[in-house]
Amino acid sequence: MTAPADNVSVDDHVLTLNPIVGVSLDDLATSTAQVLQAAVLQPTVAAQHLLQFNSELIRILFGRSEYEPSPKDRRFADAQFTDNPIYSRVAKSWLAWQASVGKWVEAVGFEGEDLERARFVASLATDALAPTNFLFGNPSALRRAFETRGASLTTGFKNLVHDLRYNHGMPSQVDKSAFKVGQNVANTPGAVIHRDEIVELIQYQPHTDMQNSRPLLIVPPQINKYYIYDMSPEKSMVKYLSEQGFQVFVVSWRNPVAEHRAWGLDDYVNALDKAIDVTRDVTGADAVNMVGACAGGITLAVALGYLAGKDELDKVASLTLMVNVLQPASSDSVMGLFTNDKTIESARKRSAKAGVLDGNDTARIFNWMRPNDLIWNYVVSNYLHGESPPAFDILYWNNDTTRLPARLHSDFLDVFKDNLLTKQGALSINDVPIDLNRVTVPTFVTGGTTDHITPWQACYRTTQILGGDVTYVLSTAGHIQSLINPPTSSKRKFYANPDTPPSAEDWLKDAKQHQGSWWPYWTEWLNGIHAEQTKAPTEFGNEQYAELAPAPGTYVFE
Repeated sequence: MTAPADNVSVDDHVLTLNPIVGVSLDDLATSTAQVLQAAVLQPTVAAQHLLQFNSELIRILFGRSEYEPSPKDRRFADAQFTDNPIYSRVAKSWLAWQASVGKWVEAVGFEGEDLERARFVASLATDALAPTNFLFGNPSALRRAFETRGASLTTGFKNLVHDLRYNHGMPSQVDKSAFKVGQNVANTPGAVIHRDEIVELIQYQPHTDMQNSRPLLIVPPQINKYYIYDMSPEKSMVKYLSEQGFQVFVVSWRNPVAEHRAWGLDDYVNALDKAIDVTRDVTGADAVNMVGACAGGITLAVALGYLAGKDELDKVASLTLMVNVLQPASSDSVMGLFTNDKTIESARKRSAKAGVLDGNDTARIFNWMRPNDLIWNYVVSNYLHGESPPAFDILYWNNDTTRLPARLHSDFLDVFKDNLLTKQGALSINDVPIDLNRVTVPTFVTGGTTDHITPWQACYRTTQILGGDVTYVLSTAGHIQSLINPPTSSKRKFYANPDTPPSAEDWLKDAKQHQGSWWPYWTEWLNGIHAEQTKAPTEFGNEQYAELAPAPGTYVFE
């Protein structure tokens, strides 16, 4: 398996929090129209910057320009942009134009988030017209075409036609043919022991003779398939936990279609409540350790608030929330710039009309949030260079998108818009008011230092919302790389601090650095809560909940 294209992080690709927002290309178009309107209404400002740009072009022509590509900008890494006078001037001219557009946006008079949106729209335009996105402006592509006698261009054209037909017109990010669910991903032995219309519950085969008597139940995000927790064996959290002596169960959400439009947060919480009861029944445990990430963590937190409201929280022994935000803010990500009452209501109407929020639509808008990494990078490699997209398991998982039922999407929008999880009783499930301060179980929360989807400071806010003892751990990685962080990775570090002051920055000041993965630290924390052992089962399920299908089940293929 190869990594993504050079210098592109796995975490640049991940769309897991996007469905909560539901921003569309129409929202980007609206912001673009506002920028263009400003140009029409203030022609003098535009003309002034155009004259300055023309003056810079003259300096470039005579070799007197000070513009130079950043060494970190891999688009201009080819030596021709330095050594060749033509390509050097092409690069300088584009950089001058980019700077001129940026200065014009600053001078128009946008303020606050309007200014940030205008900057973003301007960057979309300038990045789209970077010379490296075109054959004659890309020396490496021309060189490759010459060396292959045009074969690279023929292959690139075939790649383009394939993507137009089979990938919704977007450049492919991964070679999907290299993976098969249940064979080289999601292949840890297990069995489905419970199924209802929303979930399948998978029990995994033990790897030790004795196991912790309290099982782990993992809740994945609804917008992606569950097997992010069970990738290839060397990356599988499920396999690792089993090898550490834990009984592991995972929820596999069904991929809804339009007829399931009425499934809401109540239904998903009910499904989790049932999964907890089945897990306890099968294992004979008094309580279950619950684990969730990203949007799945939101559902899980609400479920625990529901159990607390019913005085049934004793069914849960601990809570782990990974790269998860319970108190979102518009400043947390680029997506937040396009999130306001109007866009939220538009998103609600779109999914209500379709019955679902489609993951493919979600992926497209997410790609436009980071176009250099997620679009133009692959335009160059797939089409201009004629290369095949990489065969990388996590990118395969990320492209295996799912849908959200309209009502659940609407419920998520309410949570996001009004910060319902921070307000006592503002959200109710089955007429039970939710108060996360009543969730008093020991809690373990993680964040990633370079996570741009759920920034670590936003993840830290959870420590101030829940009512029990909270342990926060910060990994030196991004969104997925901090989650899928097996101990075999020696490059990782993490920070831990038993105290949880109100400020994330204050927490970090007194945090201690540790070498390696946080997974062993987490399993030690779990065993510190409860270390009692029980003999590992020899069969899946029990008389009431018998094996229905081998893992990875059936819902994962829908």
